[in-house]
Amino acid sequence: MTDPLSASLAATVRDARLAHDLSAGTLAERSGVSRAMIGKIERGEAQPTAVLLSRLASALGLTLSELIARAEAGSDRRLTRFSDQPTWTDPVTGYVRRAVSPPGSTELVEVSLPGGASVGFPVDSYAFADHQIWVLSGHLRFVEGSTIHELDAGDCLHLGRPAPCTYVNPTPDTCRYLVVLTKR
Repeated sequence: MTDPLSASLAATVRDARLAHDLSAGTLAERSGVSRAMIGKIERGEAQPTAVLLSRLASALGLTLSELIARAEAGSDRRLTRFSDQPTWTDPVTGYVRRAVSPPGSTELVEVSLPGGASVGFPVDSYAFADHQIWVLSGHLRFVEGSTIHELDAGDCLHLGRPAPCTYVNPTPDTCRYLVVLTKR
């Protein structure tokens, strides 16, 4: 692992698992992530993808933003300066995620999705938070279950019932969008 946030994420996943009194095996069953991969993540031997982190966070009763906020120091503040907003890059897709807002019941997350990239999330990722997506620039194809939404700059989508979802950038240019999550 090269950056401090990734190293801190490893410890945060382990600490959250232990705080919930879960074995690695139980977390594996709940998240669908193998016990071996959980061990590698917790030891800092593997950098997890956005999908793996999302599955682990959901199994721990957290949003991905909450998991990342716990990994950063001083997550109890009300103001988050741009220079202090944690970013995380998916090692497979190059998807860059910035936690814009301070931790709380509503979270703002800015995402830069490279051209041609696709990131899918299981239904569990959407089970306990209300989601809206606002496209800031570029074009986003959002697949919500069997429904496909084509979104351009300025478009805002309020997600329906929890379903497996995939963010797709079918263009060669980066797409930037804001995800607003409100815990139910």
